[in-house]
Amino acid sequence: MSDLKYWIAFSSLTAGGSATMLLLYNHFGSMKEAWLSSSADIVEIQGITPNMVNKITTEKAGLDPDMLLEKVISKNIKVITFQDEDYPFLLKQIYNPPAILYVTGDLELCNLNKTLAVVGSRRSSMYIREILPKIIAGLRGSDITIVSGLAAGVDSCAHQAALDNNLKTIGVIGSGLDYIYPSQNKTLYKKIAEGNGAVISEYFPEEEAATWKFPARNRIISGLSYGTLIAEAGLRSGALITARLTLEQNRELMCIPGLITNPNTQGIYELMKTGAAVVTKADDILACLKWSREAGNEGNETKNKIHLLDNERKIYEILNLEPLGFDEIIKQSGMNAQELMVVLTSLELNGIIKQLPGQRYMKSDF
Repeated sequence: MSDLKYWIAFSSLTAGGSATMLLLYNHFGSMKEAWLSSSADIVEIQGITPNMVNKITTEKAGLDPDMLLEKVISKNIKVITFQDEDYPFLLKQIYNPPAILYVTGDLELCNLNKTLAVVGSRRSSMYIREILPKIIAGLRGSDITIVSGLAAGVDSCAHQAALDNNLKTIGVIGSGLDYIYPSQNKTLYKKIAEGNGAVISEYFPEEEAATWKFPARNRIISGLSYGTLIAEAGLRSGALITARLTLEQNRELMCIPGLITNPNTQGIYELMKTGAAVVTKADDILACLKWSREAGNEGNETKNKIHLLDNERKIYEILNLEPLGFDEIIKQSGMNAQELMVVLTSLELNGIIKQLPGQRYMKSDF
């Protein structure tokens, strides 16, 4: 506790960040010694510039570490530092690990030995909003933890699917814990923190969100995880940054194939061309990561039941074991072509129907 207040104090500075904090820790052996050191001592550290030394010295002169510690404790926030035994093992292995983690919720509820990152576009398509929950539902009954960034779109979909299927989930945010971004995720944030996992940040609680912080937090999302599943990604997207980090961290990279007409699948197919594993069902994830399904029969029961949305059930009831053409399905269902294609793709990916040449479809004989 005596050293903790100095970790917190350094993290409240605008100068440096995690990389600088770890340079100070490695040089002085404790953050207390680093805090009490002079400018002349700090400037000798390779990697810390004279300009950074001046900023650190100026900023810390007006701070009271005891007061900062009390402020964090009063918010019911747990703090884990790089020197702590409960610092996540996988995260410690990456380049530039976070020097400090602020945690709300209970990280101990999460199985950090089976962590799967799920990321993708903030402007997620209807297709992925239907497919992704089905894939995550296939993990129900396991002890897998879903890690994502609590952003709009795919991130929110992944967290909610985890909650819906009694899986623990970790949200890694690009601001301090005092700020919920986007604001519409307030309820989701609260559900995760109240017994369903944890929300974590490397930033002092009072730090607001900033554009540059989101790519930086992506290294934590992938760094906490044994593998990353990319749900949707354009050619220029934060999800592709996470994909690159996943490979740099020597972790498994997986992708969900999507409609080729969707711009948010262009990054997906580029990743698949370079060797990313293809995921169309939960078993693909388990096979890629060489995980077995843990805990009871719940997962098998889920697998043996057919859980369909209204539109999916309508199509399922129209089809039989004899092939039916796309135009005929449109005629019988009353759906438009785009809506029907989404439903057919969802049913096909889940093995409920199969497509034959000539754009004809039939029920699978499972």
